[in-house]
Amino acid sequence: MTRDLLWRGMLAGILGALLATLFARGFAEPQIDLAIGYEESHAVHHPGMPEEEELVSRTTQKGAGLVTALALYGAAVGGIFSLVFAYGYGRMGRLGPRSFALLLAALTFLLVVVVPAIKYPQTPPAVGKHETVALRTAAYFGMIALSLGAAVIAARIRGAMARPGRGFDATLLAIMAYLGVVIIGQFLLPAINEVPGDFPAVLLWNFRVASMGTQLVLWTTIGLAFGYWAERVLKRQQGVR
Repeated sequence: MTRDLLWRGMLAGILGALLATLFARGFAEPQIDLAIGYEESHAVHHPGMPEEEELVSRTTQKGAGLVTALALYGAAVGGIFSLVFAYGYGRMGRLGPRSFALLLAALTFLLVVVVPAIKYPQTPPAVGKHETVALRTAAYFGMIALSLGAAVIAARIRGAMARPGRGFDATLLAIMAYLGVVIIGQFLLPAINEVPGDFPAVLLWNFRVASMGTQLVLWTTIGLAFGYWAERVLKRQQGVR
């Protein structure tokens, strides 16, 4: 059954990536173009110095590059999502497969997208220093790892404290533990703010909203599509039995 869920999860991730690509093309990419225009207008050009050669054209980045990157990302996270679903299904009350898949997608969106964005909000690719790319990438993924680790700790605390009639107290304690770990971790991780002071605030806001919307489309699609296919797989398994 796990194999059946795995390839369906990857398929749901690819489907979500395609829809997310359409959303990004309509809302996020125009903001990136404006940010690139800002960067070019503020760039310092030295006489006699050759301009840097563009390795990948902007047209390719917005077209085949965007589709390929999101499709690979969607297949990877969709596969991982299916494995987490297979492990967790039936362990969180009497939720059906579609409800559990949607809940799991919502939690993933919260833990992997929303919480890390509080510490490190998305910025257009044209914003930021080239020499700090490695630091910014490591810090962002460190924030994701911190959020997921805090969630695991919170889940273990809830499992250890849950008793008949005490489920609410156990859940509240788990949420407090998660918030405590995340807040402490955010103070320990480096603060990074390389957005120029004169960068258009509206442009920055629109890009961040569009980036969040792209991820929302991806995870909503994964939750809905995978939940539908997982329900069919589980019903077929029960029919065999």
